[in-house]
Amino acid sequence: RFNRLLDTVSDSLLQLGQALDGHIIMSHQLERIAHSLYVNEVPKMWSKVSYASVKTLAGWITDFIARMRFFHEWVDFGAPNSMWISGFFFTQSFLTGVLQNYARSRNIVIDQLTFDFEITSIEDFSTVSRPADVGCYIHGLFIEGAAWSDKGYLVEAPVRKLSSSMPVILLKPAEVSQVDSVKQHAYVCPVYNTSRRAGILSSTYHSDNFIMSVNLTMQKVHSVKHWTKRGAALLAQLDD
Repeated sequence: RFNRLLDTVSDSLLQLGQALDGHIIMSHQLERIAHSLYVNEVPKMWSKVSYASVKTLAGWITDFIARMRFFHEWVDFGAPNSMWISGFFFTQSFLTGVLQNYARSRNIVIDQLTFDFEITSIEDFSTVSRPADVGCYIHGLFIEGAAWSDKGYLVEAPVRKLSSSMPVILLKPAEVSQVDSVKQHAYVCPVYNTSRRAGILSSTYHSDNFIMSVNLTMQKVHSVKHWTKRGAALLAQLDD
């Protein structure tokens, strides 16, 4: 999918350059691409084959380059100790892969597995010294409608601050029967690709925006309803 997107972007820009030089005819499609570039919007021709994003063109390009660099470094230097979960095109496939590896190593049916979560105190993912023994570390998520305290629970978001970054999170595969958000007094926080939150179901019954839910510990004075009313959610990317 990334190769298809990369080919679409490079081919369309090459054709646009040729049209501006007068070597080929400026088609209506190329005109629309030129207009989108002028007004700092991602051309529809690109967004049709792109991952979910609501960024402006400048932010989208920066994000796209960062994703390409993430995978190049993965190929050149091996899997990172902490995975940039925001960098995947189809995040659900990565999460399924983590569960599959655990299921094979433990000889467990994958349908009996889910994720348990440990919110670490690690703010800088580059300081993760080694991969997780079980599961994997992830980074790159932002919290909206709430904030995460260094004491290990949800707190109210600071005034005039719409979002804040989350620490490194440890995804730990576990049997469904062993994970209980009620006993953990946790808010089952949805994770979305973008702040739009709404999504479209694909042929595989996966939303193109919803990724998964993460159990976030609450203070005793708060209930799930409190954070639901706040619209608390985790985002894989911001709008800017």
